[in-house]
Amino acid sequence: MPELPEVQTVVDQLGRRLSGRAFAAGTAFVWPGTAGYPEAALLAAELTGRRVLGVRRRAKYILIDLDDGRLLVIHLRMTGFLHFAPPGAPDHRHLRARLPLESGEELRFVDMRKFGRFYLGTLEELSAVIPLASLGPEPLASEFTPETLGARLAGRGGAVKSVLLDQRVLAGLGNIYADEALFQAGIDPRRPARGLGEAEIAALHAGIVAVLRQALGSGGTTFRDYRGSEGLRGENEPDLQVFHRQGRPCPRCGATLLRCVVGGRGTHFCPSCQQ
Repeated sequence: MPELPEVQTVVDQLGRRLSGRAFAAGTAFVWPGTAGYPEAALLAAELTGRRVLGVRRRAKYILIDLDDGRLLVIHLRMTGFLHFAPPGAPDHRHLRARLPLESGEELRFVDMRKFGRFYLGTLEELSAVIPLASLGPEPLASEFTPETLGARLAGRGGAVKSVLLDQRVLAGLGNIYADEALFQAGIDPRRPARGLGEAEIAALHAGIVAVLRQALGSGGTTFRDYRGSEGLRGENEPDLQVFHRQGRPCPRCGATLLRCVVGGRGTHFCPSCQQ
């Protein structure tokens, strides 16, 4: 699933192409289930004529601000991919939605697994449908400090890896970057979150910020499906230190990297460096 760096890359690209432009008539949900709220026909009709004021991100959600005060919210989920297509361009075999623009160009949504969703409404409406109001702090915001992270982890007995993946604790962090941040901080992902000391929390905070900024600068990480809206793969994969590197030597100490399952998620770590 695309995480914060991948979603932010898409948001930045969409913002450059969509801001100031209006949706034309003809929006269609080729697979109606892609419309999460309201139902497909109403969502398509309500979007017609609406002009985009800007595009931003909250956690792993893409938020498109419209000129009537409502939001078009998109969640890419595992395999969702937004791209621009010229008039008459052939449809991708996994096309799920087409959103014509006043220029004649179309914003298209491709999604092999059919998990991605579109939502349209006011913030108040959508907060009853998707968990926008319960999301935790943004890890690249200035307000996210070691003290903030410590307060979010305090009292939580679950494995620190699982706690970091809880979007109510921290918004936008996912499997890849949780593993990478814990490696940077030298913390075993299986340790209880509430057991971390002050210095460890500071190191984890620095690790989270560092790996996210690194990935953002590389356009995110692509293993298979992820593409930005301009069709380009993320280039961060060669910079990963532990994720999907099990069986290889640790880049820090040379010990063999391991894989285990924490909270149902594949987890990669160094048994020597991470204590």
